[in-house]
Amino acid sequence: MYLTTEYKKEIFKQHNKSDTDTGSSEGQIALFTKRIEHLTGHLKNNKKDVATQRSLVLLVGKRRRQLNYLKDTDIVRYREIIKKLKIRK
Repeated sequence: MYLTTEYKKEIFKQHNKSDTDTGSSEGQIALFTKRIEHLTGHLKNNKKDVATQRSLVLLVGKRRRQLNYLKDTDIVRYREIIKKLKIRK
């Protein structure tokens, strides 16, 4: 699988206070972004994979909700994560 435990810890370490802090919004958004990038690459090669396409849409919705929550609670952290991950608003 592309998301091993070590890879997830590395993602959380980059975007959180520690590698075990998996519940913060920044870490979840970063993990969703990596998964979205992976699924997008898969769909470029497999255009008729409808199940993956649906999963991608659901994942983008989850990330959008997390970003909206972060924007409502702390606009500074929201702007930092948008800039760091290079996500369009």
